[in-house]
Amino acid sequence: MRKMRVYARESVGALWLVEPLAKTLEVYRLENGRWVVASTRSGSERVRAEPFDAVEIDIARWWVES
Repeated sequence: MRKMRVYARESVGALWLVEPLAKTLEVYRLENGRWVVASTRSGSERVRAEPFDAVEIDIARWWVES
């Protein structure tokens, strides 16, 4: 959360939180100085996540199978 405050202060427009164990991707957008959830993805989805939504990403490749 500390980094999110710093990124907002510095006007970083987008933020991704990747949780490998839960196999989730949370995408945030900065609106009026506050972080808003733009999307939440999980599992083996192929996603187009802002600000890189022109590119399809296979997030299943990110997860380490145990």
